[in-house]
Order: sequence, then C-alpha cells, then structure tokens
Amino acid sequence: MIERIVDFSVRFRFLVITLTVLLIGAGVYMTLRLPVDAVPDVTNIQVQINTDTPGLGAVEVEKLITFPIETSMMGLPDIDEIRSLSKTALSQVTVVFKDWVDIYFARRLVMERLQVAKEQIPKGLGTPIMGPISTGLGEIYQYVVEGEGYSPLELRTIQDWIIRFQLLTVPGVTEVNSFGGFTKQYQVLVDPDRLVAHDLTLQQIFTSLEENNANVGGAYIEHSSERYIVRGIGLISTITDIENIILKARDGTPVRIKDVAKVVVGPEVRYGAVTKDGEGEVVTGIVMMLMGANGREVVNQVKKKIEDIKSALPEGVTIKPFYDRSELIQKCIKTVTTALMIGGCLVILVLFGFLGNLRSAIIVAINIPLAALIAFILMRVQGVSANLMSLGGLAIGIGMMVDSSIVMVENIYRHLSENNNKNKNIVQITLISAKEVARPIVFAIFIIIVVFLPLFTLQGIEGKMFKPLAFTISFAMLGSLILSLTLAPTLCSLILKVKTQKRENIIVRSIKTPYLFLLKKALHHNRITVITAVILLAISLGIITRLGSEFMPQLDEGAIAVQAIRLPSISLTSSIETCETIEKIIKGFPEVETVVSKTGRAEIATDPMGPEISDIFVILKPRREWTVKNKDELIEKMNKELNKIPGIAYGFSQPIELRVSELISGVRSDIAIKVFGEDMSILKEKAEEIQRIIAGIRGVVEPKVEQVAGLPVLQIKIDRESISRYGINISDVQDIIETAIGGKATTQVFEGQKRFDLIVRYPQERRYDVNSVKNILINAPGGERVPMSQLSKITIEEGPAQISREHSQRRVAVECNLLGRDIGGFVSEAKKKIEKAVDLSPGYYITWGGQFELQQRANKRLAIIVPLTILIIFLLLFSSFNSVRSAALIILNIPFAIIGGFPAMWIAGANLSVPASVGFIALFGIAVENGIIMIQYLNQLRQEGMGLNEAILKGAEHRLRPVLMTALTTALGLIPILLSHGTGSEIQKPLATVVVGGLISSTLLTLVVLPTLYGWFEKKEKVY
Repeated sequence: MIERIVDFSVRFRFLVITLTVLLIGAGVYMTLRLPVDAVPDVTNIQVQINTDTPGLGAVEVEKLITFPIETSMMGLPDIDEIRSLSKTALSQVTVVFKDWVDIYFARRLVMERLQVAKEQIPKGLGTPIMGPISTGLGEIYQYVVEGEGYSPLELRTIQDWIIRFQLLTVPGVTEVNSFGGFTKQYQVLVDPDRLVAHDLTLQQIFTSLEENNANVGGAYIEHSSERYIVRGIGLISTITDIENIILKARDGTPVRIKDVAKVVVGPEVRYGAVTKDGEGEVVTGIVMMLMGANGREVVNQVKKKIEDIKSALPEGVTIKPFYDRSELIQKCIKTVTTALMIGGCLVILVLFGFLGNLRSAIIVAINIPLAALIAFILMRVQGVSANLMSLGGLAIGIGMMVDSSIVMVENIYRHLSENNNKNKNIVQITLISAKEVARPIVFAIFIIIVVFLPLFTLQGIEGKMFKPLAFTISFAMLGSLILSLTLAPTLCSLILKVKTQKRENIIVRSIKTPYLFLLKKALHHNRITVITAVILLAISLGIITRLGSEFMPQLDEGAIAVQAIRLPSISLTSSIETCETIEKIIKGFPEVETVVSKTGRAEIATDPMGPEISDIFVILKPRREWTVKNKDELIEKMNKELNKIPGIAYGFSQPIELRVSELISGVRSDIAIKVFGEDMSILKEKAEEIQRIIAGIRGVVEPKVEQVAGLPVLQIKIDRESISRYGINISDVQDIIETAIGGKATTQVFEGQKRFDLIVRYPQERRYDVNSVKNILINAPGGERVPMSQLSKITIEEGPAQISREHSQRRVAVECNLLGRDIGGFVSEAKKKIEKAVDLSPGYYITWGGQFELQQRANKRLAIIVPLTILIIFLLLFSSFNSVRSAALIILNIPFAIIGGFPAMWIAGANLSVPASVGFIALFGIAVENGIIMIQYLNQLRQEGMGLNEAILKGAEHRLRPVLMTALTTALGLIPILLSHGTGSEIQKPLATVVVGGLISSTLLTLVVLPTLYGWFEKKEKVY
C-alpha cells in the first residue's frame, strides 16, 4: 500500500502538483476562518446558580436557599463536583460536570432540578437564576463610561439601557455585566409619624402603589366602518404620578402618597463599586463572551459596535476601554509566530548546509508551510482554535515536520549522486530510493503520533491546555507524512538531476571522519561504551532529586491583579476610600498605565466578593518604558509600599489567572489547604492553626485564612409571647423589617423602554440607627401601634461572613502563594508539619487544592499512560521489524534520551511540570524515530548479506546525515522558544529545554551507543 502511494505520486506527478495547489487554496481558506484566542479555555463545564436574597445573613442563606438548591442537584448524571458559597444577600451554587458533557445539556438538567429547588425555598426569599454561558476566559473586554457633569447614577443608567443592550446584539456576546455607579430607583420614603397621623400602614401604601400602576386592554369597539382598540392607561410615568396616588379619603379629603411620604429618584442598595486611578468612582461594563466563541473575532466586533454606539451617546459621554483581551491574543500569537518564522529559517539553513544542494533544501523546506496548512484544515474540522498552545505545537514540531521529508529527499539525493546511475532515468532512481525508506518513514511518523497519546488522556486544566498542542503536532506530522510520500518524491523527480558527486558536502565530510573514528573505538570497547551510557543515565536520574516540581509555569498576561482583603465588618464606603489610596500608590509607579479597582460584587454576581474584598486591575505600560528588571521586582516593590497601609492583606495574581482559579477550584491562590467539618468555629480554629504553621515555611507568601467570621449583625429576635399578646403574627413584624428597613420593590416605573423599580422604605435617619429600629411601630389588629423593642430582642452580634461548602460539607480554606520555591517541595514539608501539629476531631479532615491538586492528578495519569504508550510502541516496532531484538534496541533509545533532559532543566533552573513532561514525551518520539532510521538500515544491509562489522560502519555512515539533520532541525526549531521572552514563552520554555537537552544526548547515543548495542546483541562476528 505504501509503495503504491509512492509509485502513483511519481508516475502522476502533475496530478500531485494540482492537488497541492488545491491544498494551498483550502488551507488558506480554513486558516482565515480559524478561531483565534490567547490560550486554550481551561475552564471546566459548570453551571452557576445565583440567588439574590436581600437582607438575609449567611446562616439563613445557607439553610433556606443554598442547601435546597445543592441537594436538588445531587444525583445529576456526570457531575464532577458541587460547591457553594453563602454570604449576606447572596447564594451561589456551582455545579461542575465532566468535561465531555455539553454545556447546553448541562444547563437543561440544572434548569429541570431548579424547579424542584424553587418549591423548597420560602416564598419571597429570592429566585435562583443560572449564570451566563461563559467561562473563566469570557471577560474579554472591559471599559469605563465617563462623562463630565454626569452623576454616577446617570452614567450607570446610560450603561444599563444604551450601551449594554446594543453590545448584547454582537454575535458571540452572552452578557454585559454592569459594575459600579448607582442603579436608578424610584423611592417612596415613608414618614412613620405621618403614617400614624393619617392612621395608615405600610401595607396600605404598598398595596396602593401596586394597584395604581397598570394598563389594561378592553378589546375593541366598532364605530361606523372602523374599529377602535380600547386601552386603559394607568401606568406611572413621573414622580408626580406617584405622589398623587390616593391612599384613602378622610372626611371627603383624599390622603395621597405625598401626604405621608417623600418620592425621590435615588440609588438602589448596592454591594459593590468601582474606582479608577485614585480619582473616585466610575461606571464600568464587562463584556462576556459566549462559551466556544472566537475570542479575537468577538473582541473586534465589540470594538466596531462601540464605535457605532458612541454616536448615540449623550453629549460628553465617552467609552474608554481598560482591558482588551485582543492585546493578550496578539502578544501570544506574535510570540509563537515569531518562533515559527525564526525556527523555519534555521531549519532551512541546516537543510542547505547538510545537503549542499539548494534544490533539495527547498523541496524539504516546502514541507513546513504545507504541513502547517494541513494542520490548520484539520484544526478547523476538529474545532481546535489557533492559540498559544496549538500554534506552539507547530513551533515545537517545526523540526519534526521535516524529518520524514529529510529522510526521503536525502535518500533520493544520495542515490542520484552515486556512480551506478548510467542506465537509469530519474523516475526509476526516485522510485527505488523512495520505496527504500517509505515504510520506516511511515512507522516512524506513526509512532511519533502514538507517543503523544498520553496528552489526549489528560483531564481538567492540563488536558484542555495540552490537547490542542497534541492535536496540532499530530495533524502536522500526519500532513508531513502525506507530503513526504507524495509531493517530496514528485518534486525530486521534477527538480533534481542525475549526477555523480565525487566529493561529499564539506560539513558532512568534516563530521564523518571523527565520527567513524569514535564509532570504531566504541565498537572495540563496547562494554565500556554501554557502561558509560548507563552511568550517565544514573547521574541524570539523580539530578531529579535536585529539581523542584510545579503544575505549570505562570503565563505572563502583561497585567497584574492585586487582591486587597480587609476585615469583614468594613463598610463599602470605607473600602472605596482605601481603594483610592491604594490606587494612588500603585499609579505612582512609572510602569503603570492605569488602575481600576472592583470592590464587592457586580450586578450579575459571577464573582461573589463582599465589600471587604477588592480586585485591583493594574494595566502596565510596554516593557521598554519600565525602570525595573521584571514583573516580580515590580510586584515586590508594590507590596512593600502597599503594606504601609494598615489592616489590609494583599495577594498578587493576574486577571485571567485569578478568575480561572476561582471558577475551577473555588480558591484564588496557588495552594489551598481545605479543612472540612460541621462546626464553623472549629473549622476556623483549625484553619488558623494551619496558617500559623505554613507562615513559617520557606517560600510562603500571603498566607491567609478564608474570612468566615467577624461580620457584625443587627439581630432582631422576635418574642413569640409578646406578639401573641397583641395578636400580631411573625410575618407582620418581618414585613416591616423587610420593607421599612431594607426597602421592598412594589412595582416598576416605565420611561420609554427603560424600567426602574419603585420601592417603599423609611428615610435613612429612621432606619440606620439601632434606637431608630427599636422605635419602629408595628400595627396590631386591635389598632395599637407597638414599638419593635417590645416585640423583639434587638442586639448586635458577630456572625459568619460567609459559609463555603464542597461535597455537601462545610469547609474553610487556608490559601497561600509561593515565591522562589516549587509546589511539590513545599507541600511535602507542609504536610509533615501539619500532621504533627494539628489534631483533628472525628468528622474533620484536610484536603489539598489549587495547583498542587492539579499537578498530582496529571502525574498519576501520566504514570499510567506513558508506560502503556511505550508498550504500544514496542508492539508496533515488533510488528514492523518482526524481531524482539530490534524492537528492544529502539526502545532502549528512550531511557538514554532523557540523559540530557534533566541536566538541561537543572542548568536552566526549570521545575518538573506538565510542560516538561510533555517535552519528555516529544523527546521519546524523536528518539524512537532516529532509532528506526538507524536499525532499519542496519537490518537491510545485513539482509543483503553484508557482514556485521561492515554493516554497522556503512549503515552508521549513511545514516549520519539524516540523523544529524533530523536532530538539528528539531533542536534549532526550538531555539527561538528557548530565547524568547514574549508573552506565553513561559509555558513553552520547559518543554523546549527538555527536548533540546535530550536531543544532544539522544543523537550521540543513537549514533554511537545504538550501533554498539546492535553489534553486541548480534555477536556473529568480531567487532572492532
């Protein structure tokens, strides 16, 4: 079959050329339509359920809302995890599904169960709503709405009703989350003294407002030959309309709303705010991308839409972006495309240098863009986007992509240059030469694809991060295989010429003589050669103990996210003031472009922070304008200055990293130690013990315990005996608490298409003081008006700030980040100290989360899959060579390949990580490929009757050039990644380091140790 493909390609050359032209056209078409993003979306398949519950504390939220929702979700198919967060006025339940579940199917399942949960939630306490269909990478564009002379309330109204609604029409935008400013509200501020004077109750006002705001239809009436539609207009449209609503008539005189209350336009109670550059509050919008959409395309469409929206904005109002995902996309794509171009040029230089023939080098080099186009076509079909990892797969595999063509063209070129070509034409020589290496090429490339099988089995973040790389390399290698069997021999037969080359290429000649001398010495001292290789392998494995471990190097997003954490009791106003101070300090650094702080939570609580927490986005200037060496130094200086502000703890991260970490694991730090149990006070106590222990461990920065206590609560405990004496129900008292103090919406006011809540409450001075609350009067059925203090016990107590749950149990997390230390070493030390010092009661236990959890999961899976893959490779080699000895010889190349990998990591200061593991996997494939090239040719020579010694020397001599070329093209193709400092290079460097270091040892061992072992295993003739 393989030989038929080669034969067809050479005999029907112009058909192959025509198909190649069609391939180029299809490839360009698909490439232009390929989704583009910065990095793969690693967010798991999850559905967030948010329930706004104004006025309820964390304990009530957990008991009345979170628990019913949580329990109703149990038993859904393919659930990976259920976790929840209960805090004042908000319940958030996150249902995480297995990665293979379709997001829309998952949402349908959750929606069905929500109907059950709603029946268990007491009436009036809130309606569970599913969050937007977005991910951790969904916040693609953020902007500020500014306008001189406009109040925060007016700007927020413009954002909500003009900008937001138009941006929602952009394809790929699933939500536009408004944050900051004040949401407009019509407020009826009832004077309790006037209520008493007019003998009215809050319930009467509430009911009158509801009943005096409606339009009705009366079908139609016919008049002459026309039809009149009947409409009853009674909607409220102005403050005057509200003020003139009649409550009752007293002695023929109507009592109106304005007689007992003041009607104003004011702000809704808010749980978050946004400030910018230390200059005060601003209004922002967060554009959220639909899951699976094309990031670059959506951002570009959003920008175009904003330009259209600007013309519709009131005079003086502007939209200024402060976070644009397309900038990160461009930086990541630039990093990898630059590496691709430089690597491609280096590969072409190697090809020309070793072949010494420009035409041959061009034939091989053509394979690079064409294999890339095949990869792009298959990526588009498979739904793989062009991002840092997928394009990184091309950059990493750029040298491997030409390996098959190198072997093919080099063999054809060598045969064309031999002296026995007098009676043969170029087509015959090309066919003989191509068929000679076609089968080993197919097996070598197929085995390289099989080598990447472990990456397809990875799960979670590591799977979503590295599967695109594995897909792209596999697609590119498949493309290169097709091209090497079809286009390469076709072009050779058309472009190359039959000639006798008396002298070899100078580069090959200068290498060949010392190589053959070294090989003869190795063959003569075969035991010393093998023992030396084993000793080097042992030394390399010993270096592992000196290497640290981590899940994945941090991707530099080009921005900083600072998390400021204060005491839970702090007010939103005080948090805003401290944010402005923080912003002024950060803005003082010359590297900083702008600073935007988000305190508390937005309208759609995708990030459920309290007013004590602020996420501060620090947008940086280009690196050429920096006065510090790197970002770590900048963070260190910022931290030093910020710590001068007392009472605030800081955590430094990056915008995407911060968001993705919380969505995936529910924590915002590299390491999370989760303490599970029932009693919150015990959980808090044990968590604080753990914090004190890890704070003294080297490398730990920003250790903190999840803030679960310290929130002051004004508690109104109703006395059942007291209310029974007056015939008052508990609901009567609770209605007053909810309406008079908290404010309750009764209806809505329409302004054209805009609609705003109309709420009833007491004025601020009658509800924001403990004594005022005590003096609030409750109406009894007998006409008495009883003060709240006589019906209840009113106290200020400390309550829980939030209650977190995972796997149906309460938990408190201890979080920390690491600086200058690997995760594996820290966890090993911390576990021993915690086990020794922390005594846990029955029912309480500890788990480790964050990046360590992900690292352990990836290592466990690779520990199973990699040996299984090596076994599959061995079976494939056995089926190819029909020899256990030959298959074992090639497999021996795998452990010898790692000899250079670990020392290279140690020299580079890299940690063992998932990217490094991927590098070793790629290295195994290259080692096996070179082993196949060598052993297959040695076997061929032996089958032709050549003696063992002669076969080894001749085979090694003839395979020197293709082995060196494949190794050098792969290594030099990775050099740009090793030297790169662009965005995204952090993830690819460990991989490139392992492959380049391993190639040095692998190539030497393939050329020296492998032939030595071959001779040792044969033992049919004395080898010297």
